[in-house]
Amino acid sequence: MAEEKVAGHRWNFVRVGGFDQVELTTGADLVALEHLDQKLWVALACPTKGLEFDTRTLELIDTDGNHRILASELIAATKWAGARLVDVEQLAKRSDSLPLDAIDASTAEGKLLQDAAREILQSLGKPDAKRIAVEDTQHALDAFAKRAFNGDGVVTPESATDGATRKALEDVLACAKGVADKSGKNGVDEALLSKFFDDITAHAAWLAKDVSDPALRPLGAATDDAFAAFLGVRAKLDDYFARCRVAGFDPRALAAVNREEKDYLAVAAKDLDITASELSSFPLALVAADQALTLDRGVNPAWAVRLGAFRAKVLEPLRGPSSAQTAALDEAEWQQLCARFAAREAWLAAKQGATVEALGAARVRELAGSDLRAKLEALLADEKRAEPFAKEIESVERLVRYCRDLLPLANNFVSFQDFYSRKSPATFQVGTLYLDTRACELCIRVNDPAKHAQMGPLSSTYLIYCDCKNAKGETMTIAAAMTAGDVDNLMIGRNGVFYDRKGGEWDATVTKLIDAPISVRQAFWSPYKKALRMVEEYVAKRAADAAAESDTRMTGAVNDTTSAISAGAVAAPARRPLDIGVVAALGVAVGGITAAFSAMLGAFFGLGLWMPLGVLGLMAAISGPSMAIAWLKLRKRNLGPILDANGWAVNAQAKVNVAFGESLTKRATLPKGSSRTITDPFADKRRPWGFYLAVALILGAAGAWYLGKVDRFLPLPARSTSVLGASAPAAFVPPTSATASHAPAR
Repeated sequence: MAEEKVAGHRWNFVRVGGFDQVELTTGADLVALEHLDQKLWVALACPTKGLEFDTRTLELIDTDGNHRILASELIAATKWAGARLVDVEQLAKRSDSLPLDAIDASTAEGKLLQDAAREILQSLGKPDAKRIAVEDTQHALDAFAKRAFNGDGVVTPESATDGATRKALEDVLACAKGVADKSGKNGVDEALLSKFFDDITAHAAWLAKDVSDPALRPLGAATDDAFAAFLGVRAKLDDYFARCRVAGFDPRALAAVNREEKDYLAVAAKDLDITASELSSFPLALVAADQALTLDRGVNPAWAVRLGAFRAKVLEPLRGPSSAQTAALDEAEWQQLCARFAAREAWLAAKQGATVEALGAARVRELAGSDLRAKLEALLADEKRAEPFAKEIESVERLVRYCRDLLPLANNFVSFQDFYSRKSPATFQVGTLYLDTRACELCIRVNDPAKHAQMGPLSSTYLIYCDCKNAKGETMTIAAAMTAGDVDNLMIGRNGVFYDRKGGEWDATVTKLIDAPISVRQAFWSPYKKALRMVEEYVAKRAADAAAESDTRMTGAVNDTTSAISAGAVAAPARRPLDIGVVAALGVAVGGITAAFSAMLGAFFGLGLWMPLGVLGLMAAISGPSMAIAWLKLRKRNLGPILDANGWAVNAQAKVNVAFGESLTKRATLPKGSSRTITDPFADKRRPWGFYLAVALILGAAGAWYLGKVDRFLPLPARSTSVLGASAPAAFVPPTSATASHAPAR
């Protein structure tokens, strides 16, 4: 236990998870968090999504609304709550309710808070209550939100006191997207109301010009219909006269401006109607140099109706009803018509207050000349007067929730006491995954799969990613840490069951595995299992290849035989000559393998009584590297990258060692007091392993005796050199330098 004194407060630290963590147990610890060096915090930020924590409390702490709780926001919350309590130790009680006399009424803010709490209880029919609960504040907020004036700065049509005011509010909402009221209904705030009536004023002034300026109505009351008919053909008439000018400029362009014959053939190949869309892009009429447009014949059928409306509503009223006068339109007259409508076109282009145009000119003029703006502003003023009490209700809710939730949040933020104490799950543990006879309790909801794919392997933890779905059709993705047992039977596609913290059941399907060591014991057997899998895969592949080759040969032989029979003769199968080189190569290979095996066997038996140590040494040579790597990785296994991928800012190496990992993954065990019948009627027949072992020992001993490795331990008559004589391998003793120097000269 380490201790530190910072800014007058005495901190207690405990070393767990491989680093020092502050113990937060008192209200004084919470209000002094601003004086705790943030280098000693386990985390400096956490997300508001994917945590098993009260979401409303997280919303109240998240003052900037970025969906993350920062260290500064947690500090501000503890300071705010501590300043409004008589005794800050109320924050350590973690109670669902708060005594009214625990609120410090000696300050103006505290007095308002206490009065608001009493008024809430009074409105709920609890005038004599001495405590206010989280549930009480929630009921009060729900009831207050349904009021006409609930202090959120938004008025709804239901807030109106008369029909005209209500209709005006409905008009505002018809012209613009409203603002959500606390009650859930659509309403109007001050900014929306101001813009609406500004647009009403501007649009009414714009409409007034249409009445006061004669140039805007060259045809009087019929101008609107005439202008619409004019706009309907304007672009096409401009196009026609432009083509005529091009034809007048260069006669060679005449065929091109009239469209080529192949274009007509493509249209004619289809079923035509009088308004065929394919003809709409063709000229209004046959183009010639400086030619007037004849309106009563030879016009494009797709434009005949619109040209007729233009003739009836524009040309005839302006030039008179005589058909002789209106039978043709030249470019000069067309330009004069465009000039007569230019003022109206400019007026329409300068339209103001277009957002309220849908109400109609009459309603716009009515609203512009009424006092409805003042009435609606009075409603907003009434709404604003309710704002202080609304804030006080929210402040009461904030204080009650902070007294209940701040300490648990700090113990999952400033320190990870809940996680390492194992007394209760941490906020980031969302449930338990049951898979492969184990229960994984370190399950984290995945908010960002792409970031998890990048950060997950850095945790040195074996991770199982699962897609989960419940009976309601809801889905989520979790990452579960497998920290005990082995992974031989884990694979993508396996199904399990996930239980969330509320007991909800989810179907879970494994979608991804991140491999990492689980224990040194698992790492010891890993090379042998991998070798066995490689052998199995190789044998299976060779068997499949051999089967395929056999099928191919058989199919070929059958086809050849069938072809020969059809030809009237069956040829004898050709014999392949024996390849002497292949036989020689096989002999060399077999000899090399035999020699290598004999050398290994000789070296092994050469150990004599040290053979057991040789076996251990061989196993250490095979498993040692795997165990060393596992030991190194297990020392680095930590929670940081897994949480950082979800938006946390983990500030320490939150390690998960082997012993702690064993507690996070529960393996299947029989309940205490259970009876067990070990006789399995369908069990595989037992093999006589004792007999095999005895035979192996006898053969080993015989080999060692044959090689003379145990002669020095046996009496002279029993030694291999005595029994086998010169045939014993140990009978030949190579000459040494000493014996060679005394050998007689020849």
